[in-house]
Amino acid sequence: MPQRQDRYHPALFWFALFALGWSLLLLYAGAYTTSIQAGMVFLDWPLSNSSVMPEGWWEDIDMRAEHSHRLLGAKLGFLSIVLAAWAFFSEGNRTTRRLAYGLLALVIGQGLLGGLRVMFDQLNTGAENNAVGYTFRILHALGAEFTLCWLATLTLRLSRWWREKNCGLQKPVAKSVRAWGIAASVAIIVQILLGALMRHAGAGLAIPTFPLTPEGGIFPATWTTPVTLHWLHRLGAVVASVALLGFLGMLWGRANTRKALMGWIIAATALLAVQIFLGAATVLTHKNPVMASSHMLVGALLLANVWTATIQTFRLRLSASDLTNSSFSLDQTNDTPKPTSATLTQ
Repeated sequence: MPQRQDRYHPALFWFALFALGWSLLLLYAGAYTTSIQAGMVFLDWPLSNSSVMPEGWWEDIDMRAEHSHRLLGAKLGFLSIVLAAWAFFSEGNRTTRRLAYGLLALVIGQGLLGGLRVMFDQLNTGAENNAVGYTFRILHALGAEFTLCWLATLTLRLSRWWREKNCGLQKPVAKSVRAWGIAASVAIIVQILLGALMRHAGAGLAIPTFPLTPEGGIFPATWTTPVTLHWLHRLGAVVASVALLGFLGMLWGRANTRKALMGWIIAATALLAVQIFLGAATVLTHKNPVMASSHMLVGALLLANVWTATIQTFRLRLSASDLTNSSFSLDQTNDTPKPTSATLTQ
């Protein structure tokens, strides 16, 4: 039987952090492939032109983008296998182990969705429309975001910050703060879904001016499907920004969360500003692939930031009296509450 220990494992945490960084490279590669419309440069899967390393793939920009995306995905699969095995043999917390197993399942599923996105594309099926292929494109795009958040959650739970420092929180977080965190996370997820629908429908420039429409107003003069998708994405950006700022305001307004989650607050504020700039730049540069891909990547980072910040607000779930009586001991030298093993194993 494996010798599992419910404690902070430095090497395992840093490996998970490396995998998290690798997933960001994969996300950017996927976004860039979509931006230059190279997703179907290879009509087969899992091989590329019936080869593991197709001839001339590095010289052709479309082939390089798509095949690099596939290679990065395969490497993330390998990293996920290592994480799952490592957690099985060493991680004593059952929830954390299950997160590692779940990550492997998600990465495998995400790879299969990528394959189905190719195999069921109109170019392969000869269908009258590409509704099935389009559906798999959207599922693959959303799966990438969810996989990132799952991996970020696993990395957070493996960190010393979670295991030994209790996320810096000294007392439970109010339900209203948690509610704002959930609302912000949902709003960003919906916004990412609208962005995926817009991107894969080729509607990124359906409204070619920013911030107003070509007619100089808020609403477009003509409503087509691409225009509607694009406009809803802009509306979603406003809603998500309001929800995010509300959540950050709630975190900032309480000394407990302001001190503990200051890094998350600063990062989310900076990412939001960058995201707004990149959204405008994507339109004003006529969907420059670097701008469009960076816009997608920063949106994913923003979601991961809010997602993990919200998870931390659930770190302490006991009542104040329970915390005083059973979950904390008082350090007599500095009056700082210290979490005991009962709290750390939540």
